[in-house]
Amino acid sequence: MSDTSQIGARVSRPSVAGGLDFGKILLEGRAFFALIVIVIVFSLLSPNYLTVSNFLTMANHVAIYGLLSIGMLLVILNGGIDLSVGSVLALCGVVAGALMQGVVFSVLGVALYPPVWAVCVLTCALGAFVGAVNGVLIAFFKVPAFVATLGTLYVARGVALLMTNGLTYNNLGGRPELGNTGFDWLGFNRIGGVPIGVWVLAVIAILSHLVLTRTAFGRWLYASGGNERAAELSGVPVKSVKITVYVLSGICAAIAGLVLSSQLTSAGPTAGTTYELTAIAAVVIGGAALTGGRGTVRGTMLGAFVIGFLSDGLVIVGVSSYWQTVFTGAVIVLAVLMNSIQYKGRGAKK
Repeated sequence: MSDTSQIGARVSRPSVAGGLDFGKILLEGRAFFALIVIVIVFSLLSPNYLTVSNFLTMANHVAIYGLLSIGMLLVILNGGIDLSVGSVLALCGVVAGALMQGVVFSVLGVALYPPVWAVCVLTCALGAFVGAVNGVLIAFFKVPAFVATLGTLYVARGVALLMTNGLTYNNLGGRPELGNTGFDWLGFNRIGGVPIGVWVLAVIAILSHLVLTRTAFGRWLYASGGNERAAELSGVPVKSVKITVYVLSGICAAIAGLVLSSQLTSAGPTAGTTYELTAIAAVVIGGAALTGGRGTVRGTMLGAFVIGFLSDGLVIVGVSSYWQTVFTGAVIVLAVLMNSIQYKGRGAKK
């Protein structure tokens, strides 16, 4: 009896210790803890960092990264990648700027000035179209996602440059007599003291979370990203899911382009350069696996805030922009390393 009780005690002790696995807690909550550390460190370095107004300003900056990151998360959950989001942001911003300037029909001798809501709808439709092109190339023509979206990156950026001849559309406020005012509402207005861009990000994030956790599409997405062949044999419409995630990524990029253009009151063809890398970094820092099938909206949002608050904090304390790039790259490498450790451990258990 004593031997049996000793064996039982030995077996039970690891399970108790396993319940308090601080290493696992730190590993899985690394984005949250990193954000806390960033806030504490920069608050000590600058008295202007830990203020409500500065936090809201930084959150408004993060909104752009966050919107792109949500679209990127959906694509990465599917086991793909979308390198075109930065260029789609620029193209959609330029198209919105061109529409705000008025569409001239020289043959008819008239100029149309669409209202802001129509500009937003047309811009989102353009983002969805570019995403659909990516999805069709990848799902039906079996073009590797890296190659397809890299090509779209160049095409979208090139079209934006051709439309503007390399220049920038300024003064997007519109004119009352033309009925096209209100574009700056996205960038400068606030509800309850919170910038509109942050509210837009919150709404998109909540909707995305609900889609991933409460709908059949969310289950299909995780299944197809985890094992596409098995999901297809189980009846999951793999191709439709693949096209849909790229369409949603394009729409997120279009919304980000609208918000950024509104914040800047201008639209330029070089906007969003390297933003696709920032979006990928946010997803990875948030704990998603680049191989697909693992990741959450909550983690991605934390990853976006880590990058945004780190970048803004370095600016506030006067760190060189070159060092900012170094620090951001180091964070990304560390996040990928921790992801490898986390998911390798899970694979071993299986």
